Amino acid sequence: MVTQFAVGDHVRWNSEAGYVEGVIIKKHTHDVELKGYVHHCTESDPQYEIRSDKTDHVAMHKGRALRKVLLKLGGQGVQRSSPIARRLGR
Repeated sequence: MVTQFAVGDHVRWNSEAGYVEGVIIKKHTHDVELKGYVHHCTESDPQYEIRSDKTDHVAMHKGRALRKVLLKLGGQGVQRSSPIARRLGR
């Protein structure tokens, strides 16, 4: 089963330059062209458009390449895009 993510989720992926973190800005379920390349997507295997935290670069990846990023607050993991993390400015 492929992990499903939602718009606003904070994720991490491995790029040529190392690990990158960013926020999902769009979920694609049909083929889409980005930067001259057609990304093949389906309802059961979507691709996610992600904006990098550091560079604002937009990338597209399948869910299997992504991992949710969690914050450690009081011993519990809190997703960065959660209301608690937003109040803390993270």
